[in-house]
Amino acid sequence: MSETVYSRKNPFPSTLTVNRQMTLEGSEKETRHFELSLVGSGLVYEVGDSLGVFPRNCPELADEIVKALHATGEELVPTPEAGVTRPLREALIRDYAIKDPSPQFVKLIAERAGDAAPTLNELLDPERKQDLDKYLYGVEVIDLLLDHPSVRVTPEEFVKTLRRLVPRLYSIASSQKLNPDSVHLTVAVVRYESNGRLRKGVASSFLADRASEPGSVQVFVHTAKGFRLPEDGNTPIIMVGPGTGVAPFRAYLQERKATGAKGKNWLFFGEQRREVDFLYQDEFEQHVADGHLTRFDTAFSRDQAQKVYVQHRMLENAAEIWKWLEEGAHFFVCGDASRMAKDVDHALHEIVAKQGGKTPEQAAEYIEALKKAKRYKRDVY
Repeated sequence: MSETVYSRKNPFPSTLTVNRQMTLEGSEKETRHFELSLVGSGLVYEVGDSLGVFPRNCPELADEIVKALHATGEELVPTPEAGVTRPLREALIRDYAIKDPSPQFVKLIAERAGDAAPTLNELLDPERKQDLDKYLYGVEVIDLLLDHPSVRVTPEEFVKTLRRLVPRLYSIASSQKLNPDSVHLTVAVVRYESNGRLRKGVASSFLADRASEPGSVQVFVHTAKGFRLPEDGNTPIIMVGPGTGVAPFRAYLQERKATGAKGKNWLFFGEQRREVDFLYQDEFEQHVADGHLTRFDTAFSRDQAQKVYVQHRMLENAAEIWKWLEEGAHFFVCGDASRMAKDVDHALHEIVAKQGGKTPEQAAEYIEALKKAKRYKRDVY
């Protein structure tokens, strides 16, 4: 009998073995360290890869939707898998994205509500897409159902307007050389209140609150060839990973230690407050004590009147960063794409221009050359 091959199409039913909150009381964040068992999976990962996690929706939210539809939850409905039907409640938990409204769902509500939803009908004009996006910002499927109680939709009509529930990708925070039977993740759990309701991130709250049953977390390895360590262990690396962006760099440090790589390692880590938000503090400080982490610079933005971020620490160390780059260092960034990665990129251009005595155009060429040589790598989301 051939061995089962696990993949995105056939995920491995993993068991969550460690679920530990790392942020302390007084933090504005809830960041957790998760460990998932890979025993019996045959799954192999490299540092820099991501783990795909198929989440399950919150049962309470599914129940609220069932109630708003005036259904029982037992009605059989089609699932995104061809030819497969399931009871409505189960399909809402397992198969469909039930938080963010799809355009088809918004259209169905507007059509059925008619004159009772004048704003919604006006906003569906293709030329008002921006206004519609603004109107729907922070609005969930349940809100639209509750705001239009006169609307009647059958369970089948309803699920046909929903998107498929897709896996979430998380940067792997461990080296398999050090953890042969498990994979680690660093996850910020999303919970907030809006319009008088508690909202939760689908996958992060699934892992934090609802994934306690053995074999209940369906996972696969997502290969990321573009975010690999340099092949030569003697090559220096500079890593910029604020918040949960530090995950792959925890893995990098484990890997380089396990392989005996002699290259210098420099980590920039940032968060809000040192006392309550310092992720993996003991581990990183141990790496420093061992001489394995050559340089470790931190930026805790809320610990002083003036906000300090990782890009500010980079600029303070501009001469040294330039020296490392000229020695052949690889430069890695992981984390928030919208602001942090742009600010870090801007700081890098400034460092190359000033320290290298280059014009802005020449600095841009230098950085473009780093990218082409696969020495400037980003894992941003």
